[in-house]
Amino acid sequence: MSEPKASQPPSAPQPTSEGSTEVYAIHGAEPEVLAYAMAKYSRSALTMRESLVEISSQKAEQFLNTFYFQYGHRSIADLAHIPFAIERLSMLAALTLVDETRWDGQERSTRYQDFRRSGWFTPEFADTKSGKHHHAAYTQAIADLFKAYDAISVGMLAALKAAIPQPAEMDAGTYTRTLKARAFDAARYLLPLATNTSLGQIVNARTLETQVSRLLSSPFAEIRHLGTRLRAAASEPAWNVQRDKLEEMAGEGSVDPTATAEILNTLMPPVRTAPTLVKYAEPNEYLMASRKELAHAAAELMRDADGHAAPIYPAPIVDLLDDDEDLEVELTTSLLYPNCHYSYRQLRGAVASLPEVRRNELLKIGSAHRGKHDELLRAYSSGHGFRFDILMDIGGFRDMHRHRRCVQLIQEFSDLHGYAEPVCPGQPTLAEAGLDTAYADAMAAALAAYKSFADSDQPEATHSAQYLLPMGMRCRAMFKMDFAEALYIAELRSGIAGHFSYRRVAWEMYRAIVARHPALKSLFRIEDVNIPVDLLKR
Repeated sequence: MSEPKASQPPSAPQPTSEGSTEVYAIHGAEPEVLAYAMAKYSRSALTMRESLVEISSQKAEQFLNTFYFQYGHRSIADLAHIPFAIERLSMLAALTLVDETRWDGQERSTRYQDFRRSGWFTPEFADTKSGKHHHAAYTQAIADLFKAYDAISVGMLAALKAAIPQPAEMDAGTYTRTLKARAFDAARYLLPLATNTSLGQIVNARTLETQVSRLLSSPFAEIRHLGTRLRAAASEPAWNVQRDKLEEMAGEGSVDPTATAEILNTLMPPVRTAPTLVKYAEPNEYLMASRKELAHAAAELMRDADGHAAPIYPAPIVDLLDDDEDLEVELTTSLLYPNCHYSYRQLRGAVASLPEVRRNELLKIGSAHRGKHDELLRAYSSGHGFRFDILMDIGGFRDMHRHRRCVQLIQEFSDLHGYAEPVCPGQPTLAEAGLDTAYADAMAAALAAYKSFADSDQPEATHSAQYLLPMGMRCRAMFKMDFAEALYIAELRSGIAGHFSYRRVAWEMYRAIVARHPALKSLFRIEDVNIPVDLLKR
């Protein structure tokens, strides 16, 4: 055997000058390979260029299998960022998809796009006489809502044009587009949650894994299927715009076909974005078991003396909760809140009146089924200084939902809280536009269809009936945040260019804060939402 080579002593450290720092962008590396290369900074002295030259996809997979799955170093997956296009999914599914604290993306806007052309999602119906009947009723209810959406859009645009003359300095196209956006703001209240939408997202692989697992755990068949499709998209070859362009040029004779094949095979091989990091994403037993047990516990807690469900007490649009609450009470109430339809304050009253032993039993439900690598339920994120229990229309919540620097606990959509009406200071009301009866009739018909479907014998009917709910229905959600985020939301969402629904919520958040902390008032740059706005300004 040959003698082992003597190890070379490390070279002496060299001083660097101000201009020696090197910065370069990276493009073309597979997300998992790039994540591996970045992770090597902690284990190797190689530069990024040297690491990427050395690494193959097989080495990346081997590394990730060891450090990500065996050792639980999940932060490595934060380094692999992947863009996705997710198209033709229902608005209900989209709301579930984007419900991640670490999420970046954009969805189709109800203000600037006419959703009459979008179509809608239809859940599965049994192949029976009853199933066919409910399928026909569902289709008719959705079609009626779109018809009403169209009528409100057209009618409100006419009312706006009648109330607001076209300025001499504004061309007709801009004038009509601006007022049409305002009309869509009112009409969107009638869009059903079944409405198809599309969105793009850029997420890291860790968020993708938890997102897929959460989707696969949904009680909605569409959302479970979405989780399967998302996992497959991360494992299959990604669409490459350059590859398509090269094939197009070859087909037109601009590039020699032989050269095209060589370029495709050598420089543009198919890329699978995150096959290793999502391969174990499965339904989350912790999430599903906890959800079931917490819903049962909330129902048991909120029974009256006769064993019936306690009535839901009236609540304001925005309720800023006390900041001197015991942590145990907050945690227990937060665990139950997303699994019922009561306000936080009403639910907290019931929790606070429990014996300490029983409250501690409820507190433990949320962690009883937690697996080795499961993060605690979101409800355990407590201790924030500003907690707002918000009751608003689903469309407005859809906008507020985009704020990621806060904790959001969301209750299921239902008909229990009634519906809102589009009211904007300075804009014609539904009654002034002669649309109030049509709006009320459309809402009543949608709610009747919702109740009929929810009580039917169809698969997953109690959940699938939510597709029939218009976006004007009210929903309840808890937002927990620090002061900086509360100020940011209040300032941003009160702006005159915003939708009047969330402008009102932002204004009430501001009022609640300054009522409790008057010294903070001067820090806000707030727009008074009660002052009529110039509807031609965007």
